[in-house]
Amino acid sequence: MPDHVLVTGPSRSGKSEWAEAVATHSGQPVIYVATAIAPPEDTEWLQRIAQHRARRPAEWQLRECPLELAALLRDLPPDHCALVDSLGTWVANCLNQSQDQWQATVTEFLASVQACGAQLIFVAEEVGWGVVPAYASGRCFRDRLGELCQQLSPLMAEVYLVTTGFALPLHQWGICLRHLRDKLDSQG
Repeated sequence: MPDHVLVTGPSRSGKSEWAEAVATHSGQPVIYVATAIAPPEDTEWLQRIAQHRARRPAEWQLRECPLELAALLRDLPPDHCALVDSLGTWVANCLNQSQDQWQATVTEFLASVQACGAQLIFVAEEVGWGVVPAYASGRCFRDRLGELCQQLSPLMAEVYLVTTGFALPLHQWGICLRHLRDKLDSQG
């Protein structure tokens, strides 16, 4: 499996820029996978998308994928690097799924990550550090994204937390809870 990377952090922390730098240094052709849906009336959102576009090298390919992320990952050429920005937006796009549908979506997504021959770089937002959202949809989003990142991180070679413009290599300094649980379970 290629060296996949997860980059996580709060809003405006520099996580997308860090992920873009990792992709640039991969030495492979880059496919930028945009998960956002851009409603034409949302000028602030369109400005954010324009900022991301302006930073990307012209030779990068663009694939827009607001929903069927697992299928897109399965079809990536193995000699490429794909930067998926962002998992939070993808989760938000899937919020209308029932819990059973969402679990099936996550299972399919994780299987496609494991089977993917391309190097994958995921950007994900940290949303659970504040107050508990007052609305059910906010709590659902927060919980789904947090659980997804916990399931995804053990499949990554590198995991970075980016905050205030600094990238912290969690894979070097931290202990993956899933790996720790597996180790403790095997010791019985």
